[in-house]
Amino acid sequence: MRIFALYLRTLLTVSAVVFSLTLYAEVDNLRCEYMRNPVGVDAVHPRLSWTLPELKGKIRVIISEDSLAVSEFRYGRTSDRSGHIRVYDLAPATQEFSVTGMNLEPARRYYWRVFVGKHSSAVASFVTNLPLGSARWITDGNDVAYRPLALYRHTVNVAKPVREAFITVASAGLHEIMLNGAKVGDHCLDPMFTRFDRRVLSVMHDVTGLLREGGNVVTVELGNGWYNHQSTAVWFFHEASWRNRPRFAANLLIRYTDGTEENVVTDGSWQTAESSTVFSSIYTAEHYDARIVRSESSWHGVKEVDSPTHIVSSQVMHPVRRTAVFRADKIDRLSDTLAVYHFPKNMAGVTRLRVRGPRGTVVRLKHGEMLYADGRVNLGNIDYHYRPTDDSDPFQTDIVTLSGGDDEFAARFGYKGFQYVEVSSSVPLELTTESLVAEEMHSDVPRTGYWHSSSEYLNKLLEATENSYLSNLFGYPTDCPQREKNGWTADAYLALETGMAYYDVVTIYEKWMADFRDEQRPDGTLPCIVPTDKWGYDWANGVDWTSATVIIPWQIYCWYGDRQILERHYDCMDRYVRHIETVAKENLTDWGLGDWIPVKTQSDLCYTTSVYYYVDAVIMSKVARLLGKSGDAAHYSRLADDIRSAINRRFLNPENGLYAGGTQTELSMALYWDVVPEELRAKTASRLNERVVADGFHLDVGVHGCKALLGALSDNGYADTAYKIVCQKTYPSWGYWISQGATTLHENWKTDVIIDNSLNHIMFGEVGAWLFKSLAGITPDETVPGFRLVNLRPYFPPGLDSLNVSRETSYGRLATSWKRDGGVIIYTVNVPVAMTAKLLLPDGRRYIIRGESKTFKIKSK
Repeated sequence: MRIFALYLRTLLTVSAVVFSLTLYAEVDNLRCEYMRNPVGVDAVHPRLSWTLPELKGKIRVIISEDSLAVSEFRYGRTSDRSGHIRVYDLAPATQEFSVTGMNLEPARRYYWRVFVGKHSSAVASFVTNLPLGSARWITDGNDVAYRPLALYRHTVNVAKPVREAFITVASAGLHEIMLNGAKVGDHCLDPMFTRFDRRVLSVMHDVTGLLREGGNVVTVELGNGWYNHQSTAVWFFHEASWRNRPRFAANLLIRYTDGTEENVVTDGSWQTAESSTVFSSIYTAEHYDARIVRSESSWHGVKEVDSPTHIVSSQVMHPVRRTAVFRADKIDRLSDTLAVYHFPKNMAGVTRLRVRGPRGTVVRLKHGEMLYADGRVNLGNIDYHYRPTDDSDPFQTDIVTLSGGDDEFAARFGYKGFQYVEVSSSVPLELTTESLVAEEMHSDVPRTGYWHSSSEYLNKLLEATENSYLSNLFGYPTDCPQREKNGWTADAYLALETGMAYYDVVTIYEKWMADFRDEQRPDGTLPCIVPTDKWGYDWANGVDWTSATVIIPWQIYCWYGDRQILERHYDCMDRYVRHIETVAKENLTDWGLGDWIPVKTQSDLCYTTSVYYYVDAVIMSKVARLLGKSGDAAHYSRLADDIRSAINRRFLNPENGLYAGGTQTELSMALYWDVVPEELRAKTASRLNERVVADGFHLDVGVHGCKALLGALSDNGYADTAYKIVCQKTYPSWGYWISQGATTLHENWKTDVIIDNSLNHIMFGEVGAWLFKSLAGITPDETVPGFRLVNLRPYFPPGLDSLNVSRETSYGRLATSWKRDGGVIIYTVNVPVAMTAKLLLPDGRRYIIRGESKTFKIKSK
């Protein structure tokens, strides 16, 4: 009876909730586990967060299954009439809180709201996870070599009104769910990639609106994904220990208006049939035969199998979605059976083909980033590591066999990196700009940062950087969206601050850190790519790459102010650094990839890797102290001192301030990561500046020097030099790429390299963070993290006329802008009420700004 009453009150609350949206808009951005109104929350103590409108008011959070009671609740009450509301009173300035003291039941929608002094929020909600329960894992019984994908179906009879319904699906391999012919949700490539023999993710959806009275057909199609890697490449995923035919388990919960409920789970009663997708590889492409039509006789029984893992976790993170559609700028018709589509930018995603042709016509869609001189697509820069066993699985080439009617195809279980698509057909076809469109895909993370300047070039550079960042975000950070799709550890931490400056990416990295914990061996060793099966544990996993396991959680803490990632990941971090201690020689490390892909000058490998060993020890001392682990804090503090002394003893020339061979990388890393003794900082910075000037303000760095160079210059009095590097238009530079028409960042500073040179790589992406941290001058202060305290140190470079930058934070929207007016720069900063900003202007003036907008005039150079 109580359930039915709650249902009636939920119906009645609609107008009240809408009303609250307009009346109570001052406490906003309500999120649970960093998601807006998430479904499938399996955290025992879910994190709730919001944006603070003020500092002084006491904070009250209310939670209930009763939406109307939450909507009608007023701040002055200590309870509500129904007694169903849980009230939490928190200290002023609290902007995150973990739910405790409530027995959160599975698959229940909880409504919540926040009061801050006189302000109130709208009503938000979260739905707790629906476990798989008694569901059995099922498959079609074919082996790993069988190419056609499988469909699964089950009919559910609904004989009475439905109050709500949810479905949870966990799969080894990718899945798409259909209910009565309609796709469930708008996600792509669910679930996200994990090490399947250690953890599989489940995905939960609200399907209330898709059920109808009578028979309801639930259909699930499984793709291979990374679970059954049928394509062969050098990373040996085709030999993974977990590899098997895709399988899944599902639980559909239906709650009726009469208070009863029903679970429909996967078991031996489900049926299976072959899909029209006759081959699918997340690494290469998808093949589709539109002629295949299923009849009732096509369906047969399934096979119940064991779970592929002992751990199934709910996927609560921003999903991969199709985020934009692009039409070709032009079509080169090379013959009556061959055309090349030119899209406006390089991207990650798929193409959608809409075409009509004779039955049996074969259409090939070859996706690439480069063209041959004759205008055809050239895959030479991205297929270098592919090792096909025959010609049946061409790289990045979808193959579609037409039915003879109006056919439509877009790959659903993979994605590609491309700007050009070569369409070839076995007979002539009529093709237009509508026949093939590009659909961009990536983890659909919300934008939080905005940056726009008077320089068209700088705007293009940042756009290219963001394009590469998003192209390499698919539930985990990757190196490139075409050649590898691997989670290279250094690439990710090198670009992390660029991502955090402009997007809310925390859910992606929290998931990825769990992948690290899955991959870590008992001795603390980590691989250089995550996830993996066996590749990367004995090559390329030097400290300069695997330090991601320490650097990423710390940087997320600094930018978000949430200790939970440090608490969850501390043991992994600790085991990792203690393992490095056991193999380091005299507090130095000498293995790793080093300053990968430098322009011309090689930096000392022992030096660059040892710097990251030092960085790890420094971070560990801070984290241990923060978490109350005083013994560990003292240990890591001593270790950091010992490593720093060892680096300086071996590599520093105190007479001239040079490190090792005096490369841009070696000097900038010493400055950026605080290895250089304070009394020599100015001398080393001067040597770095001299080196860059001698190089004509061109880059001469690899990935680690690229991370450190701009910040090392800007933070030590040479911001003008850093700006000249960023604005450089001739080789080697970011500007050289842009001047050559690049819409993404590249893997190599040279643009004429064909073999093994991705044109969509993020590892040189620190420039995006520099535009935010140094040019705009905005950095969170680690002593009061999460933008509660922010440092503002704007830089006004000659030749730039204006800049507008803002960042959404948990304390409100921070905005800065400036423009030149004659010989004066007018600089305006808007600091939200709950934030404190420490402003240092170039003329040396210092200000503390709290909750106000202020404008300053600075004499221009």
